[in-house]
Amino acid sequence: MPTSTTQHSSRIEAAISGGLAARSALAASWARSARLYRLDPAERQRDHRITAQELAQARDSLGALLPAAAPHLDRLFQAVGGLGACIVLADAQGIAVDRRGNPGDDADFSAAGLWTGTAWSEAEAGTNGIGTCLAEGRAVTIHREQHFLARNIGLSCSSAPVHGPEGQLMAVIDVSTARADLPDAVAGLIGATVAEVARKVEADLFHRHFPRARMVLVPGLDRGLGALLAVDADDLVIGATRAARSHLGLTGDLAAAPRPVADLLGLESHDSLAEAERAVLSRALARSGGNVSAAARALGLSRATLHRKLDRT
Repeated sequence: MPTSTTQHSSRIEAAISGGLAARSALAASWARSARLYRLDPAERQRDHRITAQELAQARDSLGALLPAAAPHLDRLFQAVGGLGACIVLADAQGIAVDRRGNPGDDADFSAAGLWTGTAWSEAEAGTNGIGTCLAEGRAVTIHREQHFLARNIGLSCSSAPVHGPEGQLMAVIDVSTARADLPDAVAGLIGATVAEVARKVEADLFHRHFPRARMVLVPGLDRGLGALLAVDADDLVIGATRAARSHLGLTGDLAAAPRPVADLLGLESHDSLAEAERAVLSRALARSGGNVSAAARALGLSRATLHRKLDRT
């Protein structure tokens, strides 16, 4: 039997007053919605939507994120669109700035507020996939009655954060469906897929931000976490993804204060000029398959000069 608005409000109030917020992340979000943002679970007012001009400004402020995310959102929709789901990309303020959906479902999702220009922060909509993901900085699934506002309990929403090249939280990818018969296993699979897509968007955005840098995967971590370092021609780290920053304890603007990659990863370094030169010569020879003439050309040296350097090292 569907939960009534009165039952929903009573359950939330009981959880908050009973101290469950100290032990449950969901109840903590309910408490923020009620006590910090002064929302009423039974509130039926229309969703807050920004103007077309404000939406255009919000999209512009995301810079390279939208084009980086677009192909990933297209593929994600191909995977989940058949489940009656729509995809929303929201900015760090919880404003839906892009979406994917089936035309036959558009009217229902628009009425539910899953449309561009709608605000989904916790302050505006209480506990929900997008807003709670932003508030907690992690992937979340808010399933039906877990929503704070009774008007949203028909939705099941899985969201994951997207971090920018400097590790800042930039956006949220959300997949929402109004299907009541969606199995828990499928909902869990959708949540895992959304998180994976978010990491792929982060990686693409990172590559775009450091187009001339060498990308180094931080060892010892799950490859799917996207823990990448951007390393310049001098083997200095000038950028790091959110996962890499967290693992290595990096903060601040790395381009302004770069760090040697060897120091960060515990690699062998060449601190003397002789050692550095020997390493350069060895790499050139390896790349040329041991062909001294080819290595000399690659280094901009004569064959005789290269031989002299090799004899010296």
